[in-house]
Amino acid sequence: MAISLKRTSNAHANGVKLVVYGQSGAGKTTLIKTLPSPVIISAEAGLLSLVGEDLPYVEVSTMAELHDAYRWVAESAEAREFESVAVDSISEIGEVVLAHEKRANKDGRAAYGEMGVQMMELLRAFRDLSGKHVFMSAKCEKAQDEQGRMLYAPSMPGNKLAQAIPYLVDEVLALRVEKDADGIPQRALMCAPDGLWTAKDRSGRLDPWEAPDLGAVIRKIAGGAS
Repeated sequence: MAISLKRTSNAHANGVKLVVYGQSGAGKTTLIKTLPSPVIISAEAGLLSLVGEDLPYVEVSTMAELHDAYRWVAESAEAREFESVAVDSISEIGEVVLAHEKRANKDGRAAYGEMGVQMMELLRAFRDLSGKHVFMSAKCEKAQDEQGRMLYAPSMPGNKLAQAIPYLVDEVLALRVEKDADGIPQRALMCAPDGLWTAKDRSGRLDPWEAPDLGAVIRKIAGGAS
C-alpha cells in the first residue's frame, strides 16, 4: 500500500477554515471583504453592506442550487481564481435544507434528523475544499451545551446540529460588539471562550481578541505577520 507522508507544519496549506458567529447587526457579512479574493455563497438577503465592494456571489435558495454552488466552487475552472469561499450563512442554509426535508417528510422529527445528516455532509464538503480558505458565518443563539451550561454559540436548526458545529472546524470565533470607555461601539473577534461565549482557536496562534480582519487572522494562523 502506498503511503503519502505529510508534514503538520504544512497543515494550513489546504486553507484556513473558520466559523464566525455573532448577533444581528454585528457585521458578520462585512467581514467577507477582508478575506483574500473571496467568492460568496449567499443564502441571505443581507449583502447590502457589501454593495460598495463589487464582490462576486452565487445566490442559493433551494437544495439543488446549494449542490450546484458547491460543485461549481469545487470543480469549475472559473472558481480557481478565488482564494476564499464565504458561506453566508450556514444558519440560513440550514433553514433551506430543513424546509426541503419538511416538504419531503411529514414526520417533523424525521425531517430534522435528515436535515442534520444533509447539513453535516454539506458543511464537511465546504470545509474540505482543497486549497481554499473557507469562512462560514452563523447567527448567534444562547443554548444549552452537552454539559448543561447556557452559552452563546452558532445558531442552527436542531440542537444536535448546533452542538456539532464547534467540532467541525479548527477556528470558531465570536464577532462581538462592545462599547469602549467613551461609549463608542467597537467590533472584535473573540478567539477564546470565557464561560459564556463559545470560541476556539486550535492553531494556538491567535490572541484572545483579534481585530475584525479575516485576512490578518488567516496570515497569523499560517505563521505570517498579523
